[in-house]
Amino acid sequence: MQSLASQKKTSIWKVMFMGWQHVLVMYAGAVAVPLILGAALKLPKDQIAFLINADLFACGIATLIQCVGFANVGIRLPVMMGVTFTAIGPLIAIGTDPQAGLLQVFGSTIAAGIFGFLVAPFIGKLIRFFPPVVTGTEILAVGLSLMVVAASWSAGGYGNPDFGNPLYLTIAASVLVVILLIVRFAKGFISNISILLGMAFGFVLAFSAGQINFDDVSAAPWFGLVLPFHFGVPSFSLWPIVAMCIVMLVTFIESTGMFLALGELVDKPVNEKDLVRGFRADGFGTMLGGVFNTFPYTSYAQNIGLISITGVKSRWVCALAGLFLVGLALFPKVAMIIASIPPYVLGGAGLVMFGMVAASGIKVLSRVSFADSKNLYVVAISVSIGMIPVVSPQFFAKLPKDLAPLLESSVLLTAICAVVLNVFFNGFGSKEDAKESLLMAAKEAEV
Repeated sequence: MQSLASQKKTSIWKVMFMGWQHVLVMYAGAVAVPLILGAALKLPKDQIAFLINADLFACGIATLIQCVGFANVGIRLPVMMGVTFTAIGPLIAIGTDPQAGLLQVFGSTIAAGIFGFLVAPFIGKLIRFFPPVVTGTEILAVGLSLMVVAASWSAGGYGNPDFGNPLYLTIAASVLVVILLIVRFAKGFISNISILLGMAFGFVLAFSAGQINFDDVSAAPWFGLVLPFHFGVPSFSLWPIVAMCIVMLVTFIESTGMFLALGELVDKPVNEKDLVRGFRADGFGTMLGGVFNTFPYTSYAQNIGLISITGVKSRWVCALAGLFLVGLALFPKVAMIIASIPPYVLGGAGLVMFGMVAASGIKVLSRVSFADSKNLYVVAISVSIGMIPVVSPQFFAKLPKDLAPLLESSVLLTAICAVVLNVFFNGFGSKEDAKESLLMAAKEAEV
């Protein structure tokens, strides 16, 4: 029989192991946004590495706020926070706008976080505007818009003079095949980190082909602090702030489903006060994200899947994972290695990650009644208008540049169109029906 001290020791090691599991499951998704934005803004590798560390640092802090909580902030459930993919389109539109740039990315993120914190008590009244036909269409648009990024990565990245090199395509395809093999033949935790393992395989393959230079890694320090306003004092402008506030509202709707699903999973029903505390933590985490040079945050669906598999329901495991993320953020050399991953390695993983986002949207839409044509029109027109900036980047070029953060984001265009068209065709739904649809969407997103 084990001694009490031995049992405690085993318990501590188990908690630490589970904490690292949560970190690994969400790591690939967490670093994807800094890599996407860094490439879109053509930032040097050292700045992309800093964005990665800043992201991990803010991820950890936001996770701690949600799990542990303080005052009336934080839902106090086992939640892992990460940058929402919903924000990618608006972030790129703001960051690539010559009149805005990276400082307005951070400024609008801070403003959106403050906005989210203040309006959190009123969000429950907006849920009725997001039935499955709206949420499914929005998730589908996010995935489709990111396919452009995955395709560009797979061929070597835009601006690469050797774009489309067969070597790049072969390595990207190899990463995709490895991920599929892991998903097919592995189970549990290994299957959940298939994307991370596929990226590791692609990294080794690219290194073997002489495609990776570690000079920047050698020059990077082992230890470095993530300091606020690293890139300068953020600037603020109306339309970028409006765009990011819309992202914040969409993020709240995503979070609602995740919170409700988590509450059921850990046998702690979530009421409206709990939701408000969770929304405030989303807003506070997003505000901190802007201060520490990163982006808006939401709860990650992968976390729900991992809890379902392991059965470990303690919020303190996720809190420990948050501390691990903060710790990882203190090592610039590790971030430089991540920033050194060739785009075509990321492309193979991106095809899976972003494709799964689109597939999740289709699963949500599968619960929508298309008996008459009204919902078909909502989906068809919303996706068609939302994809305009993707298929024709110059479509809105003659309109005022200040509107670029709204008009050049397929995600925001789709969200606005879907909400307006749903009200036009279907009227105002009930809050209870919308909550149920969000709960089902979150459960379907576990995979």
